[in-house]
Amino acid sequence: MTGRTPLHRAAASIIVVILAAIVLAADQFTKYLAIENLPYQEPVRILGDFLIFYLTRNPGAAFSLGEDVTWIFTIALAVVAVVIVVLAITRLRSRLWAVVLGLLLGGVLGNLTDRLLREPGFPVGHVVDFINTPWMMPAIYNVADIFIVTMMISVAALVLFGPHLDGTRQERSSRRAEPVAADSPSRSERAVD
Repeated sequence: MTGRTPLHRAAASIIVVILAAIVLAADQFTKYLAIENLPYQEPVRILGDFLIFYLTRNPGAAFSLGEDVTWIFTIALAVVAVVIVVLAITRLRSRLWAVVLGLLLGGVLGNLTDRLLREPGFPVGHVVDFINTPWMMPAIYNVADIFIVTMMISVAALVLFGPHLDGTRQERSSRRAEPVAADSPSRSERAVD
């Protein structure tokens, strides 16, 4: 299957860095605005029950799970960030993967920044959450979370249906076993010869 020429690794890495920086900046800026303008743990209805801003600080993972082991989430976020950076430097040549990994890295760095720099301190800082969409899920989340969840779904889709990290695609014909012609010897016959 012919397609676009794979990117140079440097170009793929630049895409990752730019997108990660944009998402990180958007996440931290919206958290700053939320902290400066929203009352703490009081709902502010933006669009009725469709969109509510509710400022809170989350010491744990989703739904505040694991509040006593915040440092584990810090390590997990750091490991994910390092893996993405290593892939970007060593193997990444696909435009699609570069976009997905760049957006994912930005989300990871957004929450990692909170874990490292926010109260109560390094490395157990609480993540600032302020978006509530009760019609969709009972969680309160932030911009980084949006990118983490949607890009993890995208990673799964790319693994199943997309190009490889290096920008190549497996040919459809090589995905299926080629049928053996009627006049060609079977494996057992070839083994006997």
